[in-house]
Amino acid sequence: MILTINGEKTEIPTAMTVTELLEHLKIEPARVAVEVNMKIVKRDTFQGHTLRDGDIIEIVNFVGGG
Repeated sequence: MILTINGEKTEIPTAMTVTELLEHLKIEPARVAVEVNMKIVKRDTFQGHTLRDGDIIEIVNFVGGG
C-alpha cells in the first residue's frame, strides 16, 4: 500500500489504522496531530480510522517552548 506521508511516498506492508501507522513509524500518538486527505483526525478516533491506498497524511509534532 502506498501512502504519502509528509510529502513523501511511503510503502507500508498492509492496511493500517492511524494508531498502527504511528506505531510502525515509532511516533508517540499523544505528541502529534494527524491529517488524512486534508481532514484532521481526532486523537480518540485514531484506532478506528483505517488508512487506504493513496491517502495523503500529514503528521505534525507538537513542540513546547517558552
